[in-house]
Amino acid sequence: MWTPGPRQICLGFLSICLLSTIFFLHVYRDLFQSAFDLTILRPPRYLKTTPVEFFCLSRTSGTVNSSCRCPQRPVSPSGTWTFQPDGRLGNQMGQYATLLALAQLNGRRAYIQQAMHATLAPVFRITLPVLEPKTDERTPWQSLQLHDWMSEEYAHLDDAYLKLSGFPCSWTFFHHIREQIRSEFTLHPHLQREAQELLRPLRLGEAGARPRTFVGVHVRRGDYLEVMPNRWKGVVGDRAYLQQAMDWFRERHEAPIFVVVSNGMAWCRDNIDTSRGDVVFAGDGQETSPARDFALLTQCNHTIMTIGTFGFWAAYLAGGDTVYLANFTLPDSSFLEIFKPEAAFLPEWVGIPADLSPLQEVKTAVQ
Repeated sequence: MWTPGPRQICLGFLSICLLSTIFFLHVYRDLFQSAFDLTILRPPRYLKTTPVEFFCLSRTSGTVNSSCRCPQRPVSPSGTWTFQPDGRLGNQMGQYATLLALAQLNGRRAYIQQAMHATLAPVFRITLPVLEPKTDERTPWQSLQLHDWMSEEYAHLDDAYLKLSGFPCSWTFFHHIREQIRSEFTLHPHLQREAQELLRPLRLGEAGARPRTFVGVHVRRGDYLEVMPNRWKGVVGDRAYLQQAMDWFRERHEAPIFVVVSNGMAWCRDNIDTSRGDVVFAGDGQETSPARDFALLTQCNHTIMTIGTFGFWAAYLAGGDTVYLANFTLPDSSFLEIFKPEAAFLPEWVGIPADLSPLQEVKTAVQ
């Protein structure tokens, strides 16, 4: 009887291993192919992210491609980002949206400060968790002050614990996740209901007429009356601008109703033409507040804004057509160093140039 030697035994063992491997690969080839495909589709962490400007600033036929998506890193198992809140409602909305977008883009967890929660939570159904003060004190934060538009370097931030600051309010940060932002800034039901109750009696005109179109008009005044001309060489919306903006809507919509909201309502009543009977001043006979004013603007179909983040967010969330005050500073204003109009106003929004003659007259008189 033949007895295999060590060499034959080794060869036989190798043959069995080879056949087993071939059989295994044949049976599970679909699983391996799927895993290989997933590896190809998943970008490695070390690859440089495509510049955000390509995704968020690209324009096709004058409009923004809102279906585009900025690439996002997987969420890191460690690391927390937050934002140092400053300003009022509109400012903190911009800070919240920017924090959410940049944290997702860089694969970090986002938490908001208690002060930001106190400002936004009574108005919106926001979902970001709140950072405990003790955790805030113990965290070794790195600081980064943002400018008011998206830059490519903001997509490649490696800090695990980052506290952002500044006053970003630009669609270039978050327009690629617009529906998520709109969801975060969903009004609480009671605010939406109150706004609808104010608009409902105005919705129908004469018997049998079609429902009226509402145009929210935000007129920013207050401290801007001093800040704009004295610090930024700029103007706020005046009577002529508001007339032009309203006429723009009257030419395109049948019997619109203009719902005016302002922190200078007395000026609005004196300067906005009401002879057509299509202007309504918010708060007439009723108590109002910034939250109620904002809710009312977002429940309108379209928007006229002057300047400021409050008006921007009302227009951004309302959708529809938006008319804004354009070129509201002199060309040599230092405001243009921190503010980019193309990053502040959506490309499809319509700009009406401001009247700068009062500023130019003052400048000439000084010279």
